[in-house]
Amino acid sequence: MTGHDTGETVVSLKGIRKSFSGNEILKGVDLEVRKGEVLSILGPSGSGKTTLLRCVNALERPDAGIVRVDGTTIDFSGKVPNKQILELRRKTAMVFQNYNLFKNKTVLDNVTQGLTVVRGVAKNEARERALKALSSVGMDGYEDRYPVQLSGGQQQRVSIARALAIRPDVILLDEPTSALDPELVSDVNDVITKVAGTGVTMILVTHEIRFARNVASRVVFVEQGNIIEEGTPEQVIDNPQSPRIKEFLSKMMAK
Repeated sequence: MTGHDTGETVVSLKGIRKSFSGNEILKGVDLEVRKGEVLSILGPSGSGKTTLLRCVNALERPDAGIVRVDGTTIDFSGKVPNKQILELRRKTAMVFQNYNLFKNKTVLDNVTQGLTVVRGVAKNEARERALKALSSVGMDGYEDRYPVQLSGGQQQRVSIARALAIRPDVILLDEPTSALDPELVSDVNDVITKVAGTGVTMILVTHEIRFARNVASRVVFVEQGNIIEEGTPEQVIDNPQSPRIKEFLSKMMAK
């Protein structure tokens, strides 16, 4: 278990609802994440866990509910100006399943782009921050390479470095190893664990139960658009109260 919970709430979701084509995916979810916490969201496919994660930075705009990230609060029951959405996104960084790197840019440019273009950081400082972030994920010496010259695991490490470089209030990770070959998974998991140990607030959607058990300071289990259990990994993974979670975990751990 990693994370440095300070008790101060950095992410707060209240009454989050989201439907697609009349199908309600999230049914009024409440969730709080404290500064320095590593929260892992578990649940079966189609349970709403990725949608919940993407509501934090409004990549999916909730149909109703309130999202607050470090002092920026948006009530989605009314019209929301784009300016507010941008403000919310500036406080978060996202690590996607498929890396989302610019293929025509070098590793260094991929990491500095968000700093110089979106945040107005001076080029020298952006380069310094990028090199430090790349070093922290074991990618020193790869600055001038292009994504096509990297393995999937290396690309995902660059994606994590990009998230770190912007120094967000919270890093959101959506199944960060699901697109990787099995032998590359543990490398990326090791990097995420190392980053989590630095006290960065993280929300992680994963199907890897053992990894969630090791890295998370708290776990929530989502089923049919609701959180049905939450607590420490010891509580939710080792000793779940819900028969549904017991059944899910026994299937997943048998894989």
